[in-house]
Amino acid sequence: MREQWAIRHGGHVCAGWLYRGVWRGNYNQPTMRLAAGTKLDGYEILALLGTGGMGEVYRARDSQLKREVAIKVLPHFVSLDSDRLRRFEQEAQAAAALNDPNILAVYQFGSFEGAPYLVSELLEGGTLRQQLEHGSMPVRKAIEYGAQIARGLAAAHDKGIVHRDLKPENLFVTKDGRVKILDFGLAKLTKERPGSDDGGTTVKLETDPGIVMGTVGYMSPEQVRGKPADRRADIFALGAILYEMLAGKRAFAKPTSTETMTAILNEDPPAISQSAPSAPPGLQRVVQRCIEKNPEQRFQSASDLAFALEALSESGGSAIHAAGPVSRSRWPSVAVAAALALLAALLIAWWRIPPAVPVVESITQLTDDGEPKPGTLFGDGSRLYFNEGASGSLKIAQVSVRGGPVSLIETELGNPELAALAHDGSGLLTLVGGVNDEQKPLWSIPLPTGGPRRLGSFLAQGADYFPDGRILFGNKNDLLVTDKDGLNPRKLVSIPRGYVLNPKVSPDGRRIVFRDDTDDASTLDAVDADGMGLRAIPIVGQHVCCLNWSQDDRYLIYVSENSGTRDIWALPMQAGIFHHSEKPVRLTTGTAPYLTSLPGRDGKQVFAVAKNDRGEMVHYDMKSHQFLPFLSGISAFHPTFSKDGKWVAYASYSDHTLWRSRTDGSERMQLTYPPMVVYGPYISPDGTRVAFSSKYQVFLVDMNGGQPQRIIAAGVFALWSPDGNLLVVNTDEGLQTLDLRTMKESVVPGGHSGNRYMVGAAWVKQDMLVAATQDLKKFVTFNFKTQKWTDLATGTFVNWAVSPDGEYLYYTTGGADPMVERVRFADRKVETITSLKDFRLAAYGEGATDISVAPDGSPVLTRDIGHEEIYALNVRWP
Repeated sequence: MREQWAIRHGGHVCAGWLYRGVWRGNYNQPTMRLAAGTKLDGYEILALLGTGGMGEVYRARDSQLKREVAIKVLPHFVSLDSDRLRRFEQEAQAAAALNDPNILAVYQFGSFEGAPYLVSELLEGGTLRQQLEHGSMPVRKAIEYGAQIARGLAAAHDKGIVHRDLKPENLFVTKDGRVKILDFGLAKLTKERPGSDDGGTTVKLETDPGIVMGTVGYMSPEQVRGKPADRRADIFALGAILYEMLAGKRAFAKPTSTETMTAILNEDPPAISQSAPSAPPGLQRVVQRCIEKNPEQRFQSASDLAFALEALSESGGSAIHAAGPVSRSRWPSVAVAAALALLAALLIAWWRIPPAVPVVESITQLTDDGEPKPGTLFGDGSRLYFNEGASGSLKIAQVSVRGGPVSLIETELGNPELAALAHDGSGLLTLVGGVNDEQKPLWSIPLPTGGPRRLGSFLAQGADYFPDGRILFGNKNDLLVTDKDGLNPRKLVSIPRGYVLNPKVSPDGRRIVFRDDTDDASTLDAVDADGMGLRAIPIVGQHVCCLNWSQDDRYLIYVSENSGTRDIWALPMQAGIFHHSEKPVRLTTGTAPYLTSLPGRDGKQVFAVAKNDRGEMVHYDMKSHQFLPFLSGISAFHPTFSKDGKWVAYASYSDHTLWRSRTDGSERMQLTYPPMVVYGPYISPDGTRVAFSSKYQVFLVDMNGGQPQRIIAAGVFALWSPDGNLLVVNTDEGLQTLDLRTMKESVVPGGHSGNRYMVGAAWVKQDMLVAATQDLKKFVTFNFKTQKWTDLATGTFVNWAVSPDGEYLYYTTGGADPMVERVRFADRKVETITSLKDFRLAAYGEGATDISVAPDGSPVLTRDIGHEEIYALNVRWP
């Protein structure tokens, strides 16, 4: 935890500028001590006010402006720590950019004999924490303080600056009752804003992504999860502070930091009325709205919060007042004024208070077969249709909407991926193709029985039915419509770039929504059914999928990842004078990772697939011909071994953190931390580093721990050459090598030319690579000496890995009877090792599975021992 300290002088005078951080330098190193009378760039030191691990604070006199100031001088070694110095500078820049009576004024930043210092106004009084040490405070004072803090935050937010570490220690109350916000050391600029008319400026502040910032007890849920924090995080913190001022105890007070953070994520604090019966209901509602788990349900601006608190202050915190007599002659005007005031108050309240939102009241489990259920759900009111099985070996299944046994719909199609269900329930649309095919032929499967039929000759990457039976589909960046039989395709609209994904027609047939894979993760596209009015729709979260309309056209239901969880969201699709703007509502709250969702046709339920992740690492023993636990059967993916076979690194399942240990399980160490998500780790030949992918970037990390270093900004799955000098990487430009000695990138010839796009490259030996063609139907090798590609094997491939001795390529196949096989590089001889027909391969993201090879040559897989089941969520809609 960050060291916390406060500077006091006689309990009354505070230099006010308190900085918090974890120093990597020597805490015992002496700081510079300035004697009274020392001149420091126009300031004369008068007295030492206080000292702490962060430096010393002095009372000083500004010789030019004839005023007393506070000067905070940090130890000399701070200037040698670039990260700490950067944060101290941004603290100064953040506050200096603000000019508000409720924010500490900062005058100057400089350096004296190598030690950085900061000049600020000198405050008389004490911190809010000092006042809270005596217990709760009167309601009126709490409201007054809260309104001042909100106004100060509003000024900072208006400049685009979020504090991110608001707490009583960072709030100073002067002798005349003014509250000052201190310490912008964790501040972050959320948006660029032009200078104001009065010459105001903004600053650019940065922090490393994915780092948890804030103080336990006052952090918002999104900060606890290490997610980006906007101004609503400050509103959450102020809500927790208001709670503490009223109740006399912290809102989220637990024995340990971990328990406190868990409470912030999952628990509501006791009602304020239990500790402060005099607190009016209106104030309690204001505090509760501040500390909502979902940022969308909090006050959306500090100015709105200040307005609400000021309104309470004007009414004394109550809606009832004693009033003097009113003369009879004044009654009409008083009545009219009161009516107008009431109407205005009602309109303001209607506009400011969030509308009623849908609420999940109960959840019922419908299936219990334990099979993976990738893809999305479809329903006709009596049955649900969905895919089951591993990537490359999908099957079509069905179950009653009331639950019960799951049955398969037999079809001769290989790997059919469900795309849509006809409105009258007469048939299913399916995309049929390989695992890595971006576009696939579209087929129709009659229900309840009948043979499948190919629709047209086009390829699609998503499809849906219009109510009249016409078919909507995406083809690259075009959205098209065809007749019922798939004939006469015609374009509705094109997007500038990217692919049209997951197109969905509204039940009334008038609107279409779809995803664009190049758009920001928080936007969707919408267009009218005639192709006109293309527009973006703002939503919340990342990795949005599984769009579906509610039956009454009022909501768009989807699944999205936000703050580390995959939840179901409802986006209101109505707007107008009597409707609030379109803001998504989270229906689920991180209790389980949801994979897909479907509104029921009865308008009362939402069906969803929820996942309980659990894997077991196993290897196939060549002698006993059975799968046995490997590395004690840990829940992990993709083990990678050192050249001597003594060390192993792997990605944990399902949080995707990177670990290393000896192969006997000893000396285990975590190398990465959430929210970083790790894929494809590989140990260097010298056993000192691990290369891995995260968010389509490539990183290196030392086997003994430390900060991961990003070396490639756009690429995945980097594998080491035998001599450890090169990495081969998959990029959007094809296969490339990176020379780690010079950091020079080179394109592998022929690695991306037309349809011969090679993927998943691995080193066979120093002068040879093996890869698969983009359609995953052929393995090929590349010889750096001859600069030629040569065919190795053909089939339907899913995953592959080179054996440690470089003699074999191990791989898994798709289809109805998936296998583990290997091909020998020397003579291209293929050998079947075992069937995977009854083996549940765990999927670690978007259906992807994995295979590795142990030092003894046995294939290593991760068996899925978790479950994915369908649930019915009973929803109360407003």
